[in-house]
Amino acid sequence: YAPWCPACQQMELTWESFAKEGKHLDITVGKVDVTQEPGLSGRFFVTTLPTIYHANDGVFRRYRGSRTLEDLQGYVLERKWEAVEPVAGWKSPSSIMMHGMAGLFHLSGWIRQIHSYLTVTLGIHVWISYTIFILATLLIGLFLGL
Repeated sequence: YAPWCPACQQMELTWESFAKEGKHLDITVGKVDVTQEPGLSGRFFVTTLPTIYHANDGVFRRYRGSRTLEDLQGYVLERKWEAVEPVAGWKSPSSIMMHGMAGLFHLSGWIRQIHSYLTVTLGIHVWISYTIFILATLLIGLFLGL
């Protein structure tokens, strides 16, 4: 979820109720703010919000059903998740490829922080910051190419 997402805000009370029912359902329910954890959004390949995953014994399934409390509970109680195709091995959050995707999301956050430091803290013009990043990219590429 993301705090600014209207669909996430709309579902918040339902999700909290579902989390409270977790003990009765013998499950753990959690939520992750993708603005605070960009690596996880990359690892789980989050493209829409809110995104719900069911994880059991290291097997991940994306929940695409209705967002009502009754349907979420039914998904678990009636074991409807068994009929859902697991996330493909190469797209699984535990795969090497998704570890790399998480790293790219972390890198983009780091670059954004550096850009903010240069422009906000140091007062450098935005285009000068862009020029610094372009030169750094070219130099790193040249170095790696050698």
